[in-house]
Amino acid sequence: MRLIYLALAIWGAIHPMYYFVTWFQANGWDLMAMVDAWHANAASSGLVWDLTIAAVTLTIWILAEVSVRRNWGALIAIPATFCIGVSCGLPLYLFLRSAPVR
Repeated sequence: MRLIYLALAIWGAIHPMYYFVTWFQANGWDLMAMVDAWHANAASSGLVWDLTIAAVTLTIWILAEVSVRRNWGALIAIPATFCIGVSCGLPLYLFLRSAPVR
């Protein structure tokens, strides 16, 4: 399962980033313009809020588990979630969480 999580984390980093970079190249490197594009209609706003709530929930779960497990390296999944997306952060955290116990 660990390799599947790792593959999904890599895919979740590369695939969305392709679309972000393509958009930036076509529209300029303006982050606020991208945020405006995310709210172009009700459907895209719904997806933005869905992913935002999922990212916050994942962050709370990571913080709760890291405080118990003392697996501090797993905290890297939080910036991955907010800088890349839940599609990278969740499988990355599952990969890190499923590491063999030492």
